[in-house]
Amino acid sequence: MKICIVSDSHDRAEPLAAAVAEAQAAGAQAVIHCGDLIGVNTLRASIKLGIPIHAVHGNNIGDVAALYRMMEKTGGLFIYHGQEAVLELGGRKIFVTHMPHHGQAFACTGDYDLVCHGHSHTAHVGMQANVNGGRCWLVNPGSVAGIDAPGVDATPTWILGDLERMNFEIRMLQQPTSEV
Repeated sequence: MKICIVSDSHDRAEPLAAAVAEAQAAGAQAVIHCGDLIGVNTLRASIKLGIPIHAVHGNNIGDVAALYRMMEKTGGLFIYHGQEAVLELGGRKIFVTHMPHHGQAFACTGDYDLVCHGHSHTAHVGMQANVNGGRCWLVNPGSVAGIDAPGVDATPTWILGDLERMNFEIRMLQQPTSEV
C-alpha cells in the first residue's frame, strides 16, 4: 500500500490538493496529514479526490469544531484524530503526531513500524533505534505549502511511502501553486 504523507499546509488548499493528486497518480491509497492543517476549507479540494485523509492537529490548531463537523460529512474520507493518531494501514502500525520530539520518543518504543511528524518544515526520512533493539522509520514530510522550508525557493515537499517495501521518498511538489 502506498501512502501520501504531508504536513504544515497552514490553510493553503492548492498545494495540499496538488500533493494529494500527485500521490494518487503514483498509487497512494491514503493520506496522512501531520498537523498544522488549520481550517476546513484547506481540505475541500483534497477530499474531492476521493482517498481517505487522516489528520492530527499541530500547534496551529485552527477551528477544531469545524474539522470534526467536516469529518461527519465526508463518509469516512476525512478522519480527524485530534492531537495524535495510531493507525494500521497496509498491515503496518503507524503513529502520527505533529511535534518532532514526540515523534522521536514514540519511534523509540518499539511499538510502531512508522512514526510521522511535522512542525519543523524540514523534510527528513530516517531510522530510529528502539528499546527492543530494532529500528523504526521516522519521517517528516516538511511543509506541503513550502512555508519556511529550507532553501532559496522554499519548495513545498511531501513524502510518498510504500508500506509494503517500507520505502519513503521525499517529493518536491511538481504542480505550480499560486498560494505559496
